[in-house]
Amino acid sequence: MFAGKITRRDLLKTGAAAAAVLSLPAIVRAQSLKSLRAISLQTDWIYGGPNAGFLMAKEKGFFADEGFDVTINQGKGSGNTAQIVASKAAQFGFADGYVVGNTVSKGAKLKMVAGIYRRNPCAVLVLDESDIRQPKDLTGKTVGITTGSAQFQQFPAFLRNSGIDPASVRVVNVDGSGAGPALINGQVAAIAGFAQGYIPSIEIRGKKTVRPFWYSDAGVNCMSNGLIVHEDMLSEPDVVRGMARATVKGFLQGRANPNELTQVVKKYLDATDPAITLREAQLSWSTWVTPTSANKPLGWMPPEDWASTVAVLKASGGVTTPLEPGSLYTNDYVPEGAAFVPPQST
Repeated sequence: MFAGKITRRDLLKTGAAAAAVLSLPAIVRAQSLKSLRAISLQTDWIYGGPNAGFLMAKEKGFFADEGFDVTINQGKGSGNTAQIVASKAAQFGFADGYVVGNTVSKGAKLKMVAGIYRRNPCAVLVLDESDIRQPKDLTGKTVGITTGSAQFQQFPAFLRNSGIDPASVRVVNVDGSGAGPALINGQVAAIAGFAQGYIPSIEIRGKKTVRPFWYSDAGVNCMSNGLIVHEDMLSEPDVVRGMARATVKGFLQGRANPNELTQVVKKYLDATDPAITLREAQLSWSTWVTPTSANKPLGWMPPEDWASTVAVLKASGGVTTPLEPGSLYTNDYVPEGAAFVPPQST
């Protein structure tokens, strides 16, 4: 039985309240309708154009719509991020596939559940005015690299494949934010890193032209950055699937709205230059689609690209333990449908 008569005024009040909730931003609306689960996510690097998809997913409410309150922490290289996720200090991470394979070969239990950079973005960078015209000219030179990063772990493979004795090149550790200035000021002859993270600031802020030597041109063809988890996290498939879906939405949202992307990055890291952030993002988009991932949703990973990653690890990365490509990734949680397929050209 009804406890009392429902009046027209009651119905109007109820409708107004519902409308008020629906008119709120997505993130506030989600919080109004359900409690959110706390999730921690470690990026690969400081906030910037390439990893801004996570910030977009948070700002646009995509994580909240899936039921998550995500704390996004800045990384210090893929190696560090892989270790943090392997130790369960963070539930999700954004790290390079080569690094994931190397870490798993040493006993860690990691899995990539959505691939974003599906082409290797690593390169050795020198100033165009430098006398280093080809990779072999690096012999006897000093190269700055962030220790533990993807570019650091793949660097020996790049040298060997380029016909260079790794012992003939001096490697010094440089902080990510200091690598560009170190190159411009002549403290190092070259730096190695994700080209999208360095070229824009060197060319826009430093007013210098860069010559890249791509790792992929030396046969270091590896799956790059994606969303990673500890294998134990797979026991909660709905959480993994929701995080993968929100992440892909965030990256696609950023690409569709580049000016908003630069504003969001600046909100989280005020020191960023919007022009540099935009150029970083644009360069990163060129890593999203490869011949083997054409017309597939962002996040989907080609088996042959993982096979190539493992082949490089075994041939040049010093991995001697059994390592199967299928043990490093899964496409089971990648969102499906045309809405998740990225533009096929930059």
